[in-house]
Amino acid sequence: MSGRLFIVSGPSGAGKSSLCAALLERHPELCLSVSCTTRPQRPGERDGREYHFLSREVFERQRDAGAFLEWALVHGNLYGTRQADVERLLAEGRDVLLEIDWQGAAQVAARIPGAVRIFILPPSIDELRRRLTGRGQDDASVIDRRVAAAEAEMAHAGEAHHRIINDDFDASLRELEKILAGDG
Repeated sequence: MSGRLFIVSGPSGAGKSSLCAALLERHPELCLSVSCTTRPQRPGERDGREYHFLSREVFERQRDAGAFLEWALVHGNLYGTRQADVERLLAEGRDVLLEIDWQGAAQVAARIPGAVRIFILPPSIDELRRRLTGRGQDDASVIDRRVAAAEAEMAHAGEAHHRIINDDFDASLRELEKILAGDG
């Protein structure tokens, strides 16, 4: 039996990473497909856990060889999902969670039509800005760019099967669990 593929996307600061982490903690049977990226590793991140951190040269070589199910240029960095990783997990009958941007979600959905797309939205742009500022990782100009990008990304929320406005973390997590159970 083949597993199911769930794609979670949404703008930076919407809470998708936190929701996915909580979902994975509560549902250890669910597998996270670890994406590849050329962005610098952040404090506390470990290669192979949050991302496979690759040099731009290595990423481009793998991309050109057709190794990625999807890939995108986001905020100046390359991100991608290795096709072999996802196919192996699905073939093992495992349910797989992909946390990727809307561009990648569209690419994956075109190649794996049965994938379930979920879009996480912030309650408002002001709240999104507050969350991004609260991280303390980026300066004001980077936050301005991320907020502008988020507004453009949110225009694609309608392409997903499910949309969750993350204004209450626990309620949003329950909504995600319902979708996984087929009740959403």
